[in-house]
Amino acid sequence: MSTFKKGYITLVSQAKTNVVGFSAAYSKFVERVTIDQGSKSLISNYSRSIATIALHFNRVPHEISVDEINSYLYRMTVHEKLSISYFKQAVFGLRHWFRLFGMEEKAIAMPSIKKEFTLPVVLSKEECKVLFKAPRWFKHRFLLTFAYAGGLRMNELRLLKIADVDLIRKQVHIRMGKGKKDRYVLLSNLLAQKFQQYLTEVNPKVYLFEGQTPGEPMGERSIQYVINEALQKTDIKKEVSMHTLRHSFATHLLEDGIDIHSIQRLLGHSDIRTTIVYLHVARIKPRLAHSPLDSLYNIAYD
Repeated sequence: MSTFKKGYITLVSQAKTNVVGFSAAYSKFVERVTIDQGSKSLISNYSRSIATIALHFNRVPHEISVDEINSYLYRMTVHEKLSISYFKQAVFGLRHWFRLFGMEEKAIAMPSIKKEFTLPVVLSKEECKVLFKAPRWFKHRFLLTFAYAGGLRMNELRLLKIADVDLIRKQVHIRMGKGKKDRYVLLSNLLAQKFQQYLTEVNPKVYLFEGQTPGEPMGERSIQYVINEALQKTDIKKEVSMHTLRHSFATHLLEDGIDIHSIQRLLGHSDIRTTIVYLHVARIKPRLAHSPLDSLYNIAYD
């Protein structure tokens, strides 16, 4: 169990024990999020901040005034120097909680969250080659290249089963990705050629990338360790995580001339605006507009 998960469970347990009414209210919160098909990560992220606030005021959140909450958030971000990530999770969690208990006015009164426009870190194609070559173990090299080749999210990669890889159709079935949506991504020809070698040498049982326990998927920390260890063997100075490989996948496809809507589908983005960010980092050569009549007859332009 991760340190973060242990932390949120401990905080919730403390709030259940020490804050009157929190246990029943929290059970209602989890029940509603589950019925609404919210993810487990949403519950864990929101629970940590909600429990922290309940413990601070020794009251269930819906009994705390908006002014008290605003003062608390101000003090925690300005004086305690807590991260913007904590601030966002606290606000989002409280909004969800207030709406659950029919307090729409309180939910609306929560501070607005300004969406920051930041460009993703992207590796060049040469940097990708260097990174994929760096790991000592074949399993780790295969893992990094597989993540990049399909533009996979961390959990999509670690929960991928052997049976989800279709060598004949050259497709990978991503089951229950973000937003609980299935999709298919292309299987690289290079990886298809190496696939049987990987199964023979690594001998996974159920999941393509398994941890120490056969039949169980690798943990997120173990996968992040793989890329961190590989980076130490290179001269790459960028801030790189597993998600950087997904950013690089999308950017390189754009640079290869693939249209933005196809990339949106491959990434599993529900909103095209999420995909469009890669237009800001891709190095795309501009093309002069021309009449399609001329291209029909291969008429060259001066």
